[in-house]
Amino acid sequence: MYPLGFLPFFSSLVPEWSATAAALFVPIFVLAVWLYDILTHASSRHADDEPVHLPGSSLSHILPFFHRRFDFINQGFQLAGQAIYQFTLLRTPVVVLSGEAARRDFFQAKDLDLSAGFKYLSGAIPMIPGVTTNLDPKRIAHIYRRVASVQTSDRLSRLLPQILEDSRQTMDAWGFSGTLDPFERLSELMFQTTVRCLAFAELADDGPAVHRLKSLYDALDAETTPATVLLPWLPGPSVVRRLLATKRIYDIIGTKLDERTRSGVARDDTPQMLIDAGDERITIIGFVMGLLIAGARSTGTTASWLITFLSGHPHWKARAAEEVRRLLAEHAPAAVAAPSDASAASSLSSLTAALSAIPLVAWEGQTPTLDALIRETLRVAEPHVAMRQYLPPPAADKQGAPLYLGGKAVPPGAFVMYPFSDVHLSPEVYRDPWRWDPDRPEKDLKAPYSYVGMGAGATMCQGKRLAMLELKLITAQFVLGYEELRAVDARGEPLAELPRPNWNDMLTCRPPAGTCFVRFARTAAPTA
Repeated sequence: MYPLGFLPFFSSLVPEWSATAAALFVPIFVLAVWLYDILTHASSRHADDEPVHLPGSSLSHILPFFHRRFDFINQGFQLAGQAIYQFTLLRTPVVVLSGEAARRDFFQAKDLDLSAGFKYLSGAIPMIPGVTTNLDPKRIAHIYRRVASVQTSDRLSRLLPQILEDSRQTMDAWGFSGTLDPFERLSELMFQTTVRCLAFAELADDGPAVHRLKSLYDALDAETTPATVLLPWLPGPSVVRRLLATKRIYDIIGTKLDERTRSGVARDDTPQMLIDAGDERITIIGFVMGLLIAGARSTGTTASWLITFLSGHPHWKARAAEEVRRLLAEHAPAAVAAPSDASAASSLSSLTAALSAIPLVAWEGQTPTLDALIRETLRVAEPHVAMRQYLPPPAADKQGAPLYLGGKAVPPGAFVMYPFSDVHLSPEVYRDPWRWDPDRPEKDLKAPYSYVGMGAGATMCQGKRLAMLELKLITAQFVLGYEELRAVDARGEPLAELPRPNWNDMLTCRPPAGTCFVRFARTAAPTA
């Protein structure tokens, strides 16, 4: 594309063959000079308060950073020999933090921009400037207010039975017994409930459309490569496929919005709240596009691992089931007679109706076992790396003052990363950190930021209340709706031990394909 732009200019000066050669040579020469500058660029000055640099060229960091980030970060600490180090992606400095002091400073800092950091260092979201990215602070604040309005007690109380019914219909499609891949089926289930909670009711009611939408978001994840993140202007095949997937997602959401506004028929859903509030079309589309993947991806990962862990720890399934039975006995005795043992539990349909009768206040305040299950799953199997860019206000940073994190200077414009594994998988904080134990004594640690499962400080997960409700409801359906949940291998044989979450998989933390499945059998309805 770019060489052709030089051709008319050179053709006016030299013969055609010479013009063609020159048009091809100029961009190649410029690219070569640029790469040479990157490969040979190194700072000769290292201030005492500057994080140590990783050895190696910038280009050597790119592939391991994007493909095996957990290993890359940990090996970086070993190579640097310090708790804080930096490396470069092309010419962009990236500072990696660890340790209690740096963690505290990171989560308390005010000038670290979340959206800028996530866009550059991840890129796995639909990128539409002004719609899902490059939003000004007022637009971001407006979105946060809308997210809060979606999670009022009144709104969540109305969503509660809808989430349960969507989940029931999805489970019904699995049959009464069989084997499922939790990292596929639970992801689909959570995407369905997230569409119900955040998108158009008409869309949530259309199963094939939901499946199509999820496949487009999956395509965005699959086509996110180092080139699409670092060189988004380079029109490679992955960039084109990401652009097409983004356009199709935009069209699906935009079409549903236009149909709603043309019909004039109001529905009790999140987009209707935005329509009634007078939000612009582009704001509504961006809200739905961005939050669908932000919500479904993280809750899908957590739900997949939570059910996997329960399938390998039957005593925790039993404890969770007993807690839900107590809720039923206390809050919904007329809906279902709470049985004393799982074998006599009601059918999934009647169970769903009974669970719907439990009030929101009970789900949020009377479920310590479910809370512990979710908390421990987030600690062990949420491979999050907090990403920020240091962007101080211009008026307050005329001399380019650095930001000090853990005693090390971060220059303006630099990116900063804090891997949650630094604390969640630290043997100094959690004994035997890879072991899944919701009853571990460390859950009551008072040390600052010893647990950051849904964020910390000024950057808590904006959708935490909704996410926790979804996870509790679906877990309740599993522990009472299925008599058997057993982790098995590809041959159907029980696993001797569960696989370890793969933190190099930045999105789903899933183990190698084909290594873990869940055998299930529906709880039989009681007979007269």
